[in-house]
Amino acid sequence: MRAHLKFYIDGEWVSPATVQSIDVIDPATEQVAGQVAEAASIDVDRAVAAARRAFDGWSATSRQERLDVLERIVAEYRRREGDIAEAVMLEMGAPLALAQGGQTKSGLSHLEAAITVLKDYSFEDQRGTTRIRREPIGVCGLITPWNWPMNQVACKVAPALATGCTMVLKPSEVAPFSAVIFAEILDAAGVPPGVFNLVNGGAATGAAIASHREVDMVSFTGSTRGGVAVAIAAAPTVKRVAQELGGKSPIILLPGADFPKAAAAGLKQVLNNSGQSCNAPTRMLVPAARMVEVVEIVRETIAAISVGAPATDATIGPVVSETQWRRVQQLIEAGIAEGASLVAGGPGKPDGLGTGYYVRPTVFADVTPEMTIAREEIFGPVLSILAYDDVDDAVRIANDSDYGLAAYLWSGDGDDPAAVANRLRAGRIAVNGVAGDILAPFGGYKMSGNGREWGAFGFDEFVELKAVLGG
Repeated sequence: MRAHLKFYIDGEWVSPATVQSIDVIDPATEQVAGQVAEAASIDVDRAVAAARRAFDGWSATSRQERLDVLERIVAEYRRREGDIAEAVMLEMGAPLALAQGGQTKSGLSHLEAAITVLKDYSFEDQRGTTRIRREPIGVCGLITPWNWPMNQVACKVAPALATGCTMVLKPSEVAPFSAVIFAEILDAAGVPPGVFNLVNGGAATGAAIASHREVDMVSFTGSTRGGVAVAIAAAPTVKRVAQELGGKSPIILLPGADFPKAAAAGLKQVLNNSGQSCNAPTRMLVPAARMVEVVEIVRETIAAISVGAPATDATIGPVVSETQWRRVQQLIEAGIAEGASLVAGGPGKPDGLGTGYYVRPTVFADVTPEMTIAREEIFGPVLSILAYDDVDDAVRIANDSDYGLAAYLWSGDGDDPAAVANRLRAGRIAVNGVAGDILAPFGGYKMSGNGREWGAFGFDEFVELKAVLGG
C-alpha cells in the first residue's frame, strides 16, 4: 500500500500541519490502494508563500536557463516512465497499454512541446514606438483532474515553468499517485526550491488555492460544476481563471463519408480510457436513411471490445470510482427509460467482473436531441447515435448543447468539411480521423470553459501583457 503523507513545498517533502488523510481506491479491486495527506488552509498558505518567495528569482531567469531545466525534467521523466505507468494503472485502473502509452506519453509530449515553443516564443516585440512585453503572471494555482492525470499536470506545469511563473499544484485526490512521482521528477531535475509546490486534498484544498490572495492565476481542469465553484472562489480577488471543463462532443458522419471506417473509429474514441475523456465524441450524428447501416457497423465493432483488469490485454478497464460507476448506471437507465434503442451493453457489470467498477460498453440508437443521454456528459463508455435529415440539421443538432469543447467530422466526395467545421461552435474540430496536434490550442466554447491550453496558446494563459509606450 502506498502512503504519500507529505507535501512538496519549497524544495522539500514536509509533513502537513494536521494529520488528515484521504484513501485512494484501486478501481479494479475496490480496495484501498494507499493514502495521501489532505492539505489544510495553513498548508496551502505555506506552499503559496514558498511560490511567492521564489517568483522574483525564477521570473528573472533567462530563456536558456528555463530550457535547461525543462531538458533535465524531460530526461528524468523518461527515466521514470515505468513508475508513472504503474501508478496510473493503480489509481485509475487504466489498461497496461493505455497506461504505458497515451497516459504516460502525453505528459512527456507536453514537456517536449514546451521546449519547442520556448525556443521561439516572443516575450517582447516592437510595434512602432510601443514595446509589448509578455511577463509571467505570477504565482499560479494548478488544479488537475483524475482522468488524464499526467496530460493535465504537464500541460499546465510545463508552460508555467517556461514563462517564468511559480506554482502550487493540487492534483485530483482520486488519482494522486502519478502527480507525486511528477513532483519527484521535478525535484531530481533541480527545479529551484519554491518554483513548484505540491499539496494534495479535495474540494476544500482547491477552494483555498482559488481564493488565496497571493495566487495570481488559477488553471483548472475538471467538471463544469467544479469550474463554477473555482470561479466563484477566485472572484473576490479578481484573479485570472482558465478553465477546461466538460464536453458532449458530436461526431458527424457526412453523406460522403466512409461509414464503416468512420463509425468504428468514432466508437473506439468513445471507449478509449473507459469513456472518461472530456472531448470524447459521444454523440454520433448520421443520415437518417443510414441509421440501420451504422448500427450494424457499431454492433460488430463493439463485439470485439474486451473489458478487464489493468494487467491484462483488455481494451478498457473500470471507471475510476464507485461514484462514477453509479452515475454512468443512472444515465444508462435514463436512456432506456426515455425510449432510446439499446444496441449493445446496458446496465450492470460485464459477465465475470463482479468486483471492480466495470461498465458494460453501451450503445444507444434512435436517440433524440432532448434525451438525457444526448445532453448530459456521461463520462463512461456510452455512445448515443442520433439521426439527421441534411447537413443543416446536423449542424443544428451538433450545436444544440451546453458544451462546445470538440467536434469530429468524417467526409468524402461531395462534402465540404471545411464549411461545416466553420459553423460548429466548438474549440477543436478533427476531420477524417486526423492525428492530434500537440501544438494546436485545446479548449472550448460555452460551458466547456474559457482560455486555451497546449503549445504557444498555453503559454499565453500564463503571461501578462505590458505596453511600454515610447520606451
